[in-house]
Amino acid sequence: MTKELTGKALFMALRSQRPPAGLIHHSDRGSQYCAYDYRVIQEQFGLKTSMSRKGNCYDNAPMESFWGTPKNESLSHYRFNNRDEAISVIREYIEIFYNRQRRHSRLGNISPAAFREKYHQMTA
Repeated sequence: MTKELTGKALFMALRSQRPPAGLIHHSDRGSQYCAYDYRVIQEQFGLKTSMSRKGNCYDNAPMESFWGTPKNESLSHYRFNNRDEAISVIREYIEIFYNRQRRHSRLGNISPAAFREKYHQMTA
């Protein structure tokens, strides 16, 4: 994963979702997340940076769990022919299934999209 790829992905997500300033962005200490350009995007959108402590893998356990889920539920069943095919399958898994349909026990057995909607209704 390159700093260009992660920076572009972060920018696209922030531009489309427009989260409020102060959102906490947690990552591990990978070089792509420490890169100057990546940090500039975080500052531009008012994100607060949170990084795992050096040598403490447990700090990043939620994200490791997140990425383990699509690997186990979907991606390990595919043999991609090209990059575009991989992007399409991953995007469909995250945007359609994981965010809108898959129930999450930590969210009260509702999807992230339903949780977000419920949150916005409560704070409106």
